[in-house]
Amino acid sequence: MDELRALLNRHARSGSTTAIDGMLIGRAERAYEESTSMSGTVLALIAQGAKTLALGDRVYEYRAGQYLVASIDLPVTGHYTEAPALGFGLVLDPAEIAALLLEAPAGSLPAATGSPSAIAVSDAPAELIDAAVRMVRLLETPRDIPVVAPLIRREILWRLVSGEQGAAVRQLGLTDSSLSHVAQAVQWIRDNYRESFRVDDVARRAGMSASAFYRNFQAVTAMSPIQFQKQIRLQQARLLLAARPTDITGVGHRVGYDSPSQFSREYRRQFGAPPSQDAARLRDRSPAPAVP
Repeated sequence: MDELRALLNRHARSGSTTAIDGMLIGRAERAYEESTSMSGTVLALIAQGAKTLALGDRVYEYRAGQYLVASIDLPVTGHYTEAPALGFGLVLDPAEIAALLLEAPAGSLPAATGSPSAIAVSDAPAELIDAAVRMVRLLETPRDIPVVAPLIRREILWRLVSGEQGAAVRQLGLTDSSLSHVAQAVQWIRDNYRESFRVDDVARRAGMSASAFYRNFQAVTAMSPIQFQKQIRLQQARLLLAARPTDITGVGHRVGYDSPSQFSREYRRQFGAPPSQDAARLRDRSPAPAVP
């Protein structure tokens, strides 16, 4: 962990992307500055500091030596409880995971069953930390990246699919798993968040019965489909208000609200201030670098 912290601190930049495709590095200097974002489909390993994330009515805490897996890109709210913080991240590709599962020896992995949560936290085994160190170390020998990085990435994915949170990661690579069906519905709602919809219609698109879809969606996301749509609408509205702070009614209508009062009420409930006040606060606040 000492070497991982030193490497991350040395290579952290204003953004989180790196010269290695899919690898993220981040540093945050301030604690208790709340932010809302999409989780991404990622592995996030904390090397220093601690963070709290909220998804629906679930709260996740992870700190140095622990990793978080987000198997669906979902709206989350979070803040660092200890800073400065350093983190290593890896974007998870369902196609890569599917290929790895096909090549795994028969019987080497338990079957993925049920509906695992879209977000899970575990203590990081030494093998995973060691692989992360070797991955970040490649930034110091750029000529090795094209050949060695894919090998280490594959090792990290194997540590994940065979580790404590393997059930969720494996379902990410299975095209007919309940998680993959929910992921299809999540993507459709995100693409059409402005429009009203019937849960039965979205369930049909996801290839599930309405009752099974609602049950699995709630289990995976900690939200109902309608609550999820509301989260997406409000996050999008917040982004728009940062650029157009005086057009409250127009922004509300643009993200799907016909009633300005309903938009203001739900926005305040979500972000702790009415749209006009929150827009001013966002405009005056300088952005902080993010840790995966």
